[in-house]
Amino acid sequence: MKALFFDGHLALREVERPHPGPGEALIQVLLAGICGTDLEILKGYSKFRGILGHEFVGRVVECEDARLLGKRVVGEINISCGECDFCLWGLGRHCPTRTVMGIVNRDGAFAEFVTLPVVNLHEVPREIPDEAAVFVEPLAAAGEILEQVRIPPSVHVAVIGDGRLGLLVAQVLHNNLAQVTVVCKYGWKLDLARRWGLKVASIDGGEMLARRFSIVVEATGSPAGLDQALHLVAPRGTVVMKSTFHNPAQFDTGKLVVDEITLLGSRCGDFRRALGLLARGLVNVEHLVSKTFPLESGLEAFEFLNTTSCLKVLLVPSRP
Repeated sequence: MKALFFDGHLALREVERPHPGPGEALIQVLLAGICGTDLEILKGYSKFRGILGHEFVGRVVECEDARLLGKRVVGEINISCGECDFCLWGLGRHCPTRTVMGIVNRDGAFAEFVTLPVVNLHEVPREIPDEAAVFVEPLAAAGEILEQVRIPPSVHVAVIGDGRLGLLVAQVLHNNLAQVTVVCKYGWKLDLARRWGLKVASIDGGEMLARRFSIVVEATGSPAGLDQALHLVAPRGTVVMKSTFHNPAQFDTGKLVVDEITLLGSRCGDFRRALGLLARGLVNVEHLVSKTFPLESGLEAFEFLNTTSCLKVLLVPSRP
């Protein structure tokens, strides 16, 4: 099968089609999305080698459970041991021996086929098209903030970052009745957020926004984002950090102490919540897709992301 393989250099390759092990399913990938983590892996993040990609929707073509055959599915990306204390506490995403699809020691979805354990799969409701289902993984990550932080109605929240994840986070928190302001730099993305009923502000107006927000979500994908978030958060506020990147972040640790700021990391989330939001039409993902490329043009797709101010780029694997 064809796949985008990274071994220090990204290339389209012919590789062996994977074979599902016990308790696993073979999934034909219908659509896959490129995210910021994929771009950071190319810079050295996680030291990953293999097939990239962890955002996808596919169809089950081989599985011991016949009820799943032919079903459209999305898949949770952490594959845990199921036996350690973290797994028994329901925190398999923190299992010390876990693999992570397309990120840590397991091939990902930028390929014609991928395998995952059946327990990681969620069937996609009929009313959710493929182009929306491919957003389930990042939308689940956006929703994880609600599991970690109490956000009362009308609390003032800033979301820094005008990319795919930032705009998903802003919509999720807005649906939770928070007073959300999207802080970013690109005019057309500000206009997009404004059309969804969100408040917007330019990052250039930093002094006017300083220390105004009880909660600030950093979703810039840049090491500079954390310092920007600390500039906006009010004393005794919370900064939620969503970005992952290869280079270290530089920020003033003294501000954490003096202003008594809580700094919280946030990663993966509940796929069921994300599927529910999409099924009810509560989150707009249609306008987040900038362009779709065939898998064979995957290198061009990555170049497009690097050279263009865009949002989500999708890959369509070729059919056997």
